[in-house]
Amino acid sequence: MSKDKIITTNKKAYHDYHIFETFNAGMVLQGTEIKSIRAGKVNLKDGFAKIEGGEVWLYKAHISPYDMGNIYNHEPERKRKLLLNRQEIRKLIAKTKELGYTLIPLKLYFSGGWAKLEIGLAKGKKLYDKRETMAKKTVQREIDRAVKDRY
Repeated sequence: MSKDKIITTNKKAYHDYHIFETFNAGMVLQGTEIKSIRAGKVNLKDGFAKIEGGEVWLYKAHISPYDMGNIYNHEPERKRKLLLNRQEIRKLIAKTKELGYTLIPLKLYFSGGWAKLEIGLAKGKKLYDKRETMAKKTVQREIDRAVKDRY
């Protein structure tokens, strides 16, 4: 991913969910949507993906309307089709139905001029899991400070 340009990441996803596996998907977008994405006007925080009719769809991801757009401007939170391989879709169907996983958007980036979305197979964290994660981060931060001060 050395040539990829990251547009936005979903930091809340790593706080609220355990991420088990990630997939890279293309997106079907309208012209004004890609212009807004290039301007960085995207919010993935409330987004999620769902499998319907053998296709993966992205819901609630907010792409702001393009400032210079006119009557052809897009709806900010419309559902968008994600492009994945058939084998990946079958795998996602099996895991989401049987094991109760959720599909969460993690990162939106450009790869070779194409907008790509990294989605994660996730399970929600409980409150005590969130506290445990925060405690681990705090301890690691204190260790890093102590090592830095020593040298």
